[in-house]
Amino acid sequence: MAHYSDHLSLWLSGLEGADKYKVLNQILADDCVFYSPVMHTPQKGKQLTFLYLASAFTVLLKEGKFRYCRILEQGHDAVLEFETEIDGIHINGVDMMTFNKAGQITEFKVMLRPLKALEKVRALMMAELEAAKSA
Repeated sequence: MAHYSDHLSLWLSGLEGADKYKVLNQILADDCVFYSPVMHTPQKGKQLTFLYLASAFTVLLKEGKFRYCRILEQGHDAVLEFETEIDGIHINGVDMMTFNKAGQITEFKVMLRPLKALEKVRALMMAELEAAKSA
């Protein structure tokens, strides 16, 4: 088993546990910036980043098929390739993270492919974000 930095290990273990939202809140820096594959502008700040990533958890982790298949870490940067499937559509994506010296995420960028997967995730994410905003 590969050894990862403490902050990346926290991210990875947080995805599996019941406390994933607590871990997410802990690991995001106040000035975090989120780059979405479907939004034109960066989403700035911990609150917006939390909202988007929590919604992504609901969408991408729901069917229990999400897995990281490649992880590269260098210094304060990590690139994690993932795969999942939703409604029979194979989704391949990349999470790119930058951590500060305190081990918190300061930048989180997501890329998705193929186009069919991007469209599916976009539709589900928009529905999830609307539900979160009206709650």
